[in-house]
Amino acid sequence: MSQDCFHCGEFIPPGLSLTVLIDDQAQDMCCLGCQAVALAIVDNNLEDYYRFRSEKGNKVSATVPDELVGNQFIDDESLQSEFTFDVENGKETILSIDGMSCAACAWLIEKQLKQKPEIEKIQVNATTQRATIVWHNDVIKLSEILTAISQIGYQALPFKANVAEQRNVQQSKAFIRRLGVSGILTMQVMMIAFGLYFGAFSDLAEHNLAYLRGTSFVLTLPIVTFGAFPFYTGALTALKAKRLSMDVPVSIAIILAFCASTWATVTHSGEVYFESLAMFTFLLLIGKYLEFRARARAAEVSANLLKLMPLSATTLLTVNGQVQEQVISAKLLQVNDQVIVKPGETIPGDGIVIKGSSSVNESMLTGEHAPVAKNKGINVFAGTVNGDGNLIIEISKANSDSFLTNLIRLSESAQAHKPAIAQLSDRIAQYFVAIILLTAVATSFYWYVNAPEQAFWITLSVLVATCPCALSLATPTALTCGTTRLNKDGIMIKNGHVLETMPKVDCFAFDKTGTLTNGEFALTKTVLLAQQYDKTSVLSLAAALEAHSEHPLAKAFIPYRDYAVNVDNVEVVPGCGITANKDGYQIAIGKTSWLRKSTPIEQQYQQAQCLLTVNNTLVAVFYLQDTLRDDTVEVLECLHQNNLDTVLISGDNRSGVDAFRQQVRLKQCFDTCSARDKLSILKDKQAQGKNVAMVGDGVNDSPVFAQAHVSIAMGSGTEIAKSGADVILLNNQLSSLLKLKQTSAKTSRIIKQNFAWAFAYNAIILPLAVCGFITPYMAVLGMSASSIIVVSNSLRLLK
Repeated sequence: MSQDCFHCGEFIPPGLSLTVLIDDQAQDMCCLGCQAVALAIVDNNLEDYYRFRSEKGNKVSATVPDELVGNQFIDDESLQSEFTFDVENGKETILSIDGMSCAACAWLIEKQLKQKPEIEKIQVNATTQRATIVWHNDVIKLSEILTAISQIGYQALPFKANVAEQRNVQQSKAFIRRLGVSGILTMQVMMIAFGLYFGAFSDLAEHNLAYLRGTSFVLTLPIVTFGAFPFYTGALTALKAKRLSMDVPVSIAIILAFCASTWATVTHSGEVYFESLAMFTFLLLIGKYLEFRARARAAEVSANLLKLMPLSATTLLTVNGQVQEQVISAKLLQVNDQVIVKPGETIPGDGIVIKGSSSVNESMLTGEHAPVAKNKGINVFAGTVNGDGNLIIEISKANSDSFLTNLIRLSESAQAHKPAIAQLSDRIAQYFVAIILLTAVATSFYWYVNAPEQAFWITLSVLVATCPCALSLATPTALTCGTTRLNKDGIMIKNGHVLETMPKVDCFAFDKTGTLTNGEFALTKTVLLAQQYDKTSVLSLAAALEAHSEHPLAKAFIPYRDYAVNVDNVEVVPGCGITANKDGYQIAIGKTSWLRKSTPIEQQYQQAQCLLTVNNTLVAVFYLQDTLRDDTVEVLECLHQNNLDTVLISGDNRSGVDAFRQQVRLKQCFDTCSARDKLSILKDKQAQGKNVAMVGDGVNDSPVFAQAHVSIAMGSGTEIAKSGADVILLNNQLSSLLKLKQTSAKTSRIIKQNFAWAFAYNAIILPLAVCGFITPYMAVLGMSASSIIVVSNSLRLLK
C-alpha cells in the first residue's frame, strides 16, 4: 500500500484503506473526497488526466468551496444578472477556476464539460485560469456546471477582477522570489568562480579548490531546484502530452550541467560550470519574467476597466411627494432607476440623461481625451467621469449588460483566440526543438569519438545556445502588445485574425450613414399628404415606429416621441423600414424603394429619405439632413495616397449619393443597395482578387460583415456585443482606420523581425556551437539575450 494519496499526494492516515481502480490498477486515496473525485474522473473516461498532469491535484476538502454547498442560490436570476450575459444560444459567463496547476487541468475540465450536450461552448485558458462557458439555461443550470467541475477537484466561481488581479500579483511575486533567490546566489557563485579562474593560473591548494567547488555546489543547488522548477514542470507537461517545448532542452541542459559539475566536485576531476549554470538559469528567468509582464500588461486592461466602476450610486426617490437622495451600492441599480451624478463623480451605470447638461470624460473607454457634451436624451456609460454639471440619469441597462461589461467580455474572448500565425509559430518551435535534440545527440557522438574530454561541454553548449524560446515568443508577444496598443487607442479587436489580415487589405468598402457621415440626422422638412393627419400626429406615429429601430435615422424622431402613442405587431425589415399596427390600421415607415412596392409614390417625393404610410396610402414625407464627419475627407485622401481602393455601398437613393459624392472623392459609388446588393458587390470585389475591409455602423450589416475579410463597425457605445464586426472603433472616429492599418502593419513587421532575428541567431550560433567555438557561458548569454531582444522588440508596440 502506498503512503501517499494518488490524487493529491498527501499522507494517507494509518489504517485507512480507500482505493480507486485507475488503468486497471488500484490506487490509494487519503480521504473520501479524493476518492469521489477520482471516481468521477474514471466514470467519465478521463483517466488520461493522470498521465498528462505535471503536478498532483488539490486536496478535495480544500477545493470544494462553501458556496457550492448551497449552490442552488447561484441560479437566482437577480444574482446571475451580475455575471452572466444573454447570447443567441443561451447564456454566457466567465468563470475563475482555482486548483489548476498545468495544461492537463484545462484539458480535463474541457473534457468533463464537453460530455454535456447542453453546454454549447467551453474554452479553458490554463494561463489565466479562466473558463468561458455558453450553455442552454433552460436545460442545464449553472449550479450543475459548477458542481460538475467541483466533482473533478476544482473550484469554479464567477470571474471577479479583484480575484484575477490577486492571482496576477501572486504570480508576479513568485517570479520575483525566484529571480531574487537566483540573482543573489548567482552573484555569490560568480565571485567564487573568479577564485577558481585565478586558481587555474596559480598553485591553488587541493583542499581550497575542493572548498570553493563545494561552496559553489551548495549555492547553486537552490537555483537548480527552486529557480529552475518552472522549466521542469513545463518540460514534463509537454512530454506527457507527447509534445516538445523549449523547456525540454533547457531542462536537459540544466540537469546535465548540474550532474556533471556535481560529479566533478565529488571526484575532484574535470571542470565545473556552476557559474554558467547559475547565470543560465537567472537569465532565463529574466526572459520568462519579461514575457510574463508583456502578457500581464494586456491582461491588466480588463481588470483595470472594472476598477472604473464606482462602489456607490446616489438614487432619487419620491417619498410623500418629496424627492430624496439615497446612497446605495452601484451593483444594486435596476433598470429605470434614477440617479444623480455630481461634478467629478463617476457614472454608476449605462443610462440616458433626463435632466441637466455637462461634459463627460470617456477616455477610459474610447481613448478620446476630449470631453463629450451630454444633455437630455443622450446616452452615458458606466465608468465615465462627469465634468462640470449635475446630471440626472435614468438607468437603461443592468450592470451585466453594460457597455463596460461587454467591453471586458469581448476583450477576454479576443485574447483567448489564437490566430493562424501564432499556431504556425508554435509548430515551427516544436519541430525546431526536435532538430536541436537530434543535433545535440549527433554532436555528442562526434566529439566523443574525436575528443572525449570536450564532448560533454560542447553538447551542453549546443543545447543551451540555440533558442526555440525566441521562436515561440516571436508571434504571441507581438500580437498581445499590438492588441493592447489598439485597445488604448479606442480600437476594440474582437477577433484575433485581424492583426494578420489587416495588412493585406487593399480595398475599403464604406456604408454612408453613420460611417462617412456623423449619423446624427435632423428633421428639416415635413410634407403632409392626408387631411386627417396633422404634423403632430404623423411625427408621433413616426417616432413610435422608429423607437424600435437602431438605425441612425431613427434618432431624428426621438424629440417627437409621445409615450401615449403605442403600436403593436412591430416588424423591422433590415435595410428597408418598419411596419406595425395601430388601432386596426397598418402603418409603415421606410425608404422609397421599399414602400413603392405596395404604395403609389409621386415622382417628386421619391428622393425623400423617409416616408410614412397608413393602409398603403402615403400620408407624410420626411426630409432629413446628415453632416459629413470632420475627418472623412482626410481619411479617404490618406487611403488613396496609399494606393488603396475606396468603395461606397449605400442604401440611399441616387440623388443623395450623387450629392454626397460632390463632397468627397471615392473611386466607386453604389446607391439604392439592399443587403443582398451589398453582399453581391462585396463578392465581386473579392472575385477580382481584392482583400476587402467593410466599414459600417454595425446596424443591419451582418451578412456583409460576415463576407468581408475584415469587418469594422463604428462604435457609438450601443450594442457592441451584438455587432458581428471583427473590429469596433469605440472612439467613433474614422481616423482610427489609419491607426488600425498602421498598427497592424507595424505588428506584422515586428513579427517578421522577431522571426528573422530568431532564425538568423540560431543559424549562426548552432554551427559555432557544434564546432566547439561557443563555451556554455557564452551560450547562456546568447540564448537569454535572444529571447529578451524578441520580447523587447514586441514591447515597442506599446509605446
